[in-house]
Amino acid sequence: MIEALQPPRPTGLIREARLVVEFPLLVLRSVQLACQPRGHGEPVLVLPGYGAGDASTAILKTYLRFLGYRVSGWHLGRSSGDVAELLPRVLRRILHMSRKFQQSVRVIGWSFGGYLAREAARERPEAIHQVITLGTPVVGGPKYTVAARAFHRRGVDLDAMAAEIESRNRVLLRTPVTAIYSRGDAFVAWEACIDHHGSNVEHVEVRTSHMGFGFSPEVFRIIAQRLADEDRVGPNPSASKPER
Repeated sequence: MIEALQPPRPTGLIREARLVVEFPLLVLRSVQLACQPRGHGEPVLVLPGYGAGDASTAILKTYLRFLGYRVSGWHLGRSSGDVAELLPRVLRRILHMSRKFQQSVRVIGWSFGGYLAREAARERPEAIHQVITLGTPVVGGPKYTVAARAFHRRGVDLDAMAAEIESRNRVLLRTPVTAIYSRGDAFVAWEACIDHHGSNVEHVEVRTSHMGFGFSPEVFRIIAQRLADEDRVGPNPSASKPER
């Protein structure tokens, strides 16, 4: 299956126009979202996607604070996509939050931010209670994203990067992961969001664009429910039906 994977075509980016629908839906479903399970001060760290910063996750963070979580952004500016530089800094942030609140941290990562969340959990599982990823490629890194051509033009060896990621994935995650993905994602091939290694991963399909992960009421509802569900550990199917 991996051999057949291809990055999304740039012409598909028109599907990202769905973003203009997500925000009005968020407002229309605000009562339903307000009735979701509430937190009790648990620490939550939200990581942005490649090229984005904390402003991109502001609405999600505001919603989770409303639900009663202690929510923080990463405070590292725009994401450069450099794992070697960013992962140690993210780990320091997680360890600081864990010590401050005397409990493990819930980490939510959008796209590349989800990759950092997973790798942080692989490095320090005792400090991370759970991981939720939004449109995160766990196979191939940028190889199966719309940015693949740009990386190739810069001389990045995408095959070597994909092989390194595959090697790391063989070290199984002990931390429960909820991987939220969409077949309507025009930035990341949805198949690359499926973790075929981990038995501690629940895959949840939604209907949204890649940019819509940060504004979708469906995604917000799933995040709220998974954060509140202490015992949620899902199977590892190759795909699952959209939640309604």
